[in-house]
Amino acid sequence: MKRALIIGASGGIGQALCAELVAQGVAVTPLSRSGDGLDIRSEASIKAGLAPLTGPFDLIFIATGALQIDGAKPEKSLRHLTEAALQDQFAVNATGPALILKHAQHLLPRDRRCIIAALSARVGSIGDNRLGGWYSYRAAKAALNQIIHGAAIEIARTHKEAICVALHPGTVATSFTRNFVNPDRATPADETAKSLLKVLESLTPLETGNFYDYAGNPIPW
Repeated sequence: MKRALIIGASGGIGQALCAELVAQGVAVTPLSRSGDGLDIRSEASIKAGLAPLTGPFDLIFIATGALQIDGAKPEKSLRHLTEAALQDQFAVNATGPALILKHAQHLLPRDRRCIIAALSARVGSIGDNRLGGWYSYRAAKAALNQIIHGAAIEIARTHKEAICVALHPGTVATSFTRNFVNPDRATPADETAKSLLKVLESLTPLETGNFYDYAGNPIPW
């Protein structure tokens, strides 16, 4: 039976991923702050949460992230930037996933195909940015994309069949988007989970290090 590790399993997309994988017969190990005390802002917490796990996992999915932290809304202008918001966004959306990658490599198999994926966002694409604004969130997700791309290169040296990618889930009906989009215009989390897993299933090691949306379309950096 295949095995999957879902980090951020208590979030809307994380829960949906767990449910869909279980329905597919995959043995799922969920980790989250609310369920296991895993704080992605703390390297010590990440290390403590991952070190005891026994691999290998066929899929490690980093389903963490935040758009609004401590009440700081996405900026509409440079004048709305604050040091605290920038630091918080990088801590949650870039530094945390990077440290997970650092401490999760021992959980990947070296003798077969495996996947490590992280939730990014289309607004983190520099090439696709035509509206501006949302500086902190955009910058943090752009940093995550660079981290994923670099990690894919390094991991491929020791895990020849590994696939390491960033994924844009679209607008999903979760608490994450509740204050920014009408729920009727958002995709249910269970549908998003199925779409993301379908994309991952279609990828090969030749496509590691890339950035895809929920339909499997590549997104420019």
